[in-house]
Amino acid sequence: MRYLDPKNDLTFKRIFGEHPHLLKSFLNAVMPLAEGKKIVSLEYLPAELVPEIPIFKNSIIDVRCVDEKGQQFIVEMQMLWTDSFKSRVLFNASKAYIRQVGKGIQYKGLQPVYSLNIINENFDSKSENYLHHYKIIHTQESEKVIKGLEFIFIELPKFKSMQFTDKRLQVLWLRFLSEISDQQEGISSDFLDVPELREASELILESGLTKGELETYDKYWDYISTEKTIRADSFETGIEQGIEQEKLIIVRNAREMGLSTPDISKLTGLSEQDIERL
Repeated sequence: MRYLDPKNDLTFKRIFGEHPHLLKSFLNAVMPLAEGKKIVSLEYLPAELVPEIPIFKNSIIDVRCVDEKGQQFIVEMQMLWTDSFKSRVLFNASKAYIRQVGKGIQYKGLQPVYSLNIINENFDSKSENYLHHYKIIHTQESEKVIKGLEFIFIELPKFKSMQFTDKRLQVLWLRFLSEISDQQEGISSDFLDVPELREASELILESGLTKGELETYDKYWDYISTEKTIRADSFETGIEQGIEQEKLIIVRNAREMGLSTPDISKLTGLSEQDIERL
């Protein structure tokens, strides 16, 4: 049997966007919810897409749902990280919170909105933590919290290197997302020992998808590869431009010091003709 990567847009939505009991298990396992806030039941809300603007184009709103208490959850799988993604996360969570008022609910009746974001890249190099939990807190007295919006970011690559002794279901769900790759033959028996993980594993079997679904699955990887190439090319171009700018500064400084063109050529590696043109 061959398995597909659960991080792909199609498979992620197949698991968590079509099976509420699997989403409930996942959220209760990975979200930092207090015992009294655990989800008993939930229902899906229509997925909303942000406008097609460049800074948001790598983002996908995968799942929106509400539980029996009225708490809302926005769940996203993000393959490529950009700093602007945080702005989009804030935008979507704030919009979901505000729209409760439009349903005739008074301000005091507003329910919390949680934004869970699983990232397939490391974005916080200064922290060893794989899970980042943000709240609106008092800057001097952190125990004072304005309730309503909470943001959770999980860096999957960091999770792979972490060691755990508890939170078994959380570990299994994050291992499920981290370890299974495209067209992998066989998976860990740990996933098959837990009913929810076993069902999720069956949903990503290659044999269970139609030809059209497999084409959609492959197109998503093509898109991700293209985006990575564009990003790498832009980075290399930026480096090259930075090097040329640095050499220009060196040439100007060397001229002010009275160095000859041949000496400047040796110093910078530029040809004498290029130096004369600068």
